[in-house]
Amino acid sequence: MAKTVERVVIVGGGTAGWLAAARLAAARPTLDVTLIEAPDIPTIGVGEGTWPTMRATLTAIGIPEGEFLAACDGSFKQGSRFDFWVDGAADDRYLHPFTAPPALPTGELLAAWQATAADGSFGAAMTAQAAVCDLDLAPRQRAMPDYQGAANYAYHLDAGKFAALLRDHATRRLGVRHLADHVTAVTRGEGDTIAAVATRAHGEIAGDLFIDCTGHAALLIGGELGVEWIDRSDTLFNDRALAAQVPVAEGSTITSQTISTAHRAGWIWDIGLPGRRGIGCVYASRFLGDDAAEAELRAYIARVLPGAPDVPVRRLNFPTGHRARFWQGNSVAIGLSAGFIEPLEASAIVLIELSLNALIDNFPASASTMPIHAGRFNTLFRYRWDRIVEFLKLHYVLSKRPEPYWLAQRDPASVPQRLTDMLALWQEQPPSAWDFPQVDEIFSAESHQYILYGMGYPIPPGLVASDRAVAALAEQRQRARSLASALPTNRDYLDALTATATAAE
Repeated sequence: MAKTVERVVIVGGGTAGWLAAARLAAARPTLDVTLIEAPDIPTIGVGEGTWPTMRATLTAIGIPEGEFLAACDGSFKQGSRFDFWVDGAADDRYLHPFTAPPALPTGELLAAWQATAADGSFGAAMTAQAAVCDLDLAPRQRAMPDYQGAANYAYHLDAGKFAALLRDHATRRLGVRHLADHVTAVTRGEGDTIAAVATRAHGEIAGDLFIDCTGHAALLIGGELGVEWIDRSDTLFNDRALAAQVPVAEGSTITSQTISTAHRAGWIWDIGLPGRRGIGCVYASRFLGDDAAEAELRAYIARVLPGAPDVPVRRLNFPTGHRARFWQGNSVAIGLSAGFIEPLEASAIVLIELSLNALIDNFPASASTMPIHAGRFNTLFRYRWDRIVEFLKLHYVLSKRPEPYWLAQRDPASVPQRLTDMLALWQEQPPSAWDFPQVDEIFSAESHQYILYGMGYPIPPGLVASDRAVAALAEQRQRARSLASALPTNRDYLDALTATATAAE
């Protein structure tokens, strides 16, 4: 009889490790789940953005929404706003919201936009969520059931606090065994399998399936199993970041979206939490030195938060790329051990979620079928990494900024061939599901539309505005007015949540 898979050993903690532990334990309670976490390695996260998928993830592991927001200094995210990415002019701004355009043919919607609201942005025409974001409103009212809202939404959060919440929940409520220890060696099984990992204080920990959440170290997938790294820095140039945490005044505005502001050799993220703003500068070291990048960051902080204190800056270097395979033998790489691409559009945590969904929905019942599962998993996630690289590159290719960094980003030699082909096709027809045929595309056709037409890509000729498309856009304008009068601000919502939690203690 084939050996059954009963013991899962997760090596590494942080967001990836503890999400893996919680999801596996909640979805498959008969599994023996052990997580080994070095006690002296800090979480890399510096303030994270998530996708709407996080609501389903938190529901699946049983954490109430209010508890999550309070524990993680969390706030709502309803999309990403891009400032100065096209040409750097004062009015250079567009939104990639989480709510899709009306469910009508895109050609009809584009023509209706041009016929009725050409002086406004594509995002504002297609969804009322743009107005909600402009007004810094929450996507839901307090009386709504957990994880439901008037607009599609995700979260901003403190990554360190999120990992701590997941650890507490997984160990106290879901039965995960936690070992604060160092892995000192790996015992191999047959072929590319791992039989056990040796720890400094707890001896050997045997398992049937191992999950590598050791970050850039990639202790199992890279260090032990030798799966090669595929460098994607020839397409995406950024390799460094500077991160700061800036305190904010009580009662200050909390934005509804991640703000990404282009600069001469990269971009700056700005994430609003109730107690602080996480602000960071992403850049390519071959175009901008560390000191110059810090000057860019501090100038931005001084501009958006006049009088803010002089805060320390954390320096981060990162490789750009991913593993050639993500499941080797009986080891699955999830999180940074699988790969890393710059944080534009916040793909890191959603890749963790998607990896866990694929693993749990297709969990190997026995060792004999593991190679089949591994092959399918590797094919799927190589596809997803390729699509992420293309989608992020799209933001750079469409820019008209004149600096050397931006000119290099538009060099045809740095653009993936598939993206080049798609851009040619999209001159004649808008992005559609034919271009992105997977069931769970990581970036949908609608996401590509928001970037293309937000950045001024030409609309295909010969499109006709239908009456139903004109009516649908009028409905979005009316809905924007209704939501503006019905929804609280992010600050009011989150302050009331904190007050309720304090009163209950």
